[in-house]
Parts: sequence; C-alpha cells; structure tokens
Amino acid sequence: MTQDGITAETKVEWRQTLRTLGEAEGFFEELGRQHSALHVARGKTLIVTFENLDHVFDFNDGKLPWGYDFVTNNGWSLLGLMAHDWTWYRDEAVLDFFDRLAREGFFEQFEKVVFYGASMGAYAAAAFSAAAPGATVVLISPQATLSRDDASWETRYRKAWSRDFSGRYGYAPDMLSDADKVYLFYDPLAPLDAMHAALFRGANVLKLRCRYFGHRIASMWGRMGVLKPIVEGAITGTLSEKEFYHLLRERRELRRYQREMLERLEKIDRPGLIVIYCRAVLARSAGPRFRQAMTRAQRKLSGTKSQ
Repeated sequence: MTQDGITAETKVEWRQTLRTLGEAEGFFEELGRQHSALHVARGKTLIVTFENLDHVFDFNDGKLPWGYDFVTNNGWSLLGLMAHDWTWYRDEAVLDFFDRLAREGFFEQFEKVVFYGASMGAYAAAAFSAAAPGATVVLISPQATLSRDDASWETRYRKAWSRDFSGRYGYAPDMLSDADKVYLFYDPLAPLDAMHAALFRGANVLKLRCRYFGHRIASMWGRMGVLKPIVEGAITGTLSEKEFYHLLRERRELRRYQREMLERLEKIDRPGLIVIYCRAVLARSAGPRFRQAMTRAQRKLSGTKSQ
C-alpha cells in the first residue's frame, strides 16, 4: 500500500489502461519516473492539460486525465500530462518531450491548440505553450515561477522550491510571448495569487478577476454550475469579459462565497455593510451565521450611536 492509500497494483493497472488507450487512439508515454503523457487523437483542435496524478485517482472514477470526457465529447483531441508528485513539471524528461513534439511538428497537425491548467498545472500550461506558437492558453490561479531568486515572497509549495525554474520553459510569463490569446483567471484579493498574476503581462493576456474565490477557482465554478461554459468559451475563444462577469453573478447564491464575503466585511469592521449584506442573504435563504453576524453588527452600530 502506498502512502496515499493507492496500491502498487492499482497504479500498474492504471498505466496499462492508459497504455492500451494510447496505443489504440494516439500514444501513451512514461516521461522519466514522475510524469506521464496520454494522447488521444480525435478532431483538429488539441487540448493540452496538466494535472497532478493524485487528482486522477482521487476525483476521476475512470482514472483518465482531467477533462477526458469533456474534451473527447466535444470531438477534440487530448494531450494529457500527469505528474506523480508536486513537481511543477520541472523535469528534463518533460522538457525533452515538448522539445521533441515541437521539432517533429506534432502541434502543426492541428488547426487549434489550447494549453489548460490550474495552479501547478497552470504554471506548466503557460511554460510549455512556448512549444506551440499561436496557441490559446487558459490559466487558473497560475504561478509565474517558484524560483527563490524571483519569487522569494511565495511561501507555499515548499516541496518544489529546490527545483530548477531557469532555462528551457522556465519563467512562465516569458513563455507566453508567442501565444495567440491568454485567459488568466485569479482572485485579486488572494495576495500571493495576485502577485503571481501581476507578473504576467502582454497585449495577448486577458486577466479576469474572481473576487472572493480564493485559490481553488475551478472548484467554485463547478459548484456554481458555470465551469463548463467558462472553460468551453475560453477554449473556443468566444468568452468575453462581459459574458464572464455575467456568469459570475451566480456566485451570489453560493454559500461559500457568501461566507467569504461576510468574513471580509467583518475583518475590515464595517457593521453597516454587514447589516445590509446579511439582510440580503437572509431574504433569499435561512442562515444562522448571517443572522448572528447581523445582530452583532446592529449592536455595534447602536453602541456607536449612543456614545
């Protein structure tokens, strides 16, 4: 039994499943000891995804790369990169793999290429998009680098700090210069994510703000029921700022978002706004936490007036 509760036999079976699928519809490659790549050839649009291997076992009953059903059901081709650990894909085997694909003209057989990832996967999507100039890139809460020289302020992801973020496909923002369009989704109120987002610049970068969403933006979209239209719109290039922010209006009904909004109002000590906000939430649904917060805010307001 492995540390994560997954048996070695399960991982052997998983690899064989992907190898069989790859041999039938594209290819499957082990990239060193820590990474794998599955290609499934379907249509003339290629979606390149990056994820952590544990997520495949934890959240995907089919043991397939992220978005396999979503991508293939749309008639698109898939190149799914998977990491066995928190590697940020900084491995010579992965760098060589993308060099080889570029050299052999792999990406040129497709009419459109889209690189997609979130967090660690977003860093990789940005970095390796340089192998396919003209690609569309979809980034959710990306890191620009974890280099101690360039991002010493980044206090998360200690496990990857020792990896080399220089050289080929290293500093993610620089790798986007030849991309067609870059959609970058982030929460400007999450300080570290906002600092990374500030490092991504260029006329081809469209930054879309997801206030009060935190780092795990895609999971919030999923709960809201807007994940598919947002990702699909970014992939096809039809997602506009107006449409995106209209879709985000659904967050107002999401309890997690409501709690985070309340916590922020309490942190900045705005009792008047707390009362207004809690009344609006309670008008739509019950919520003891919001009623208690409103009562505390009303008492504070009464005490202020009596002084």
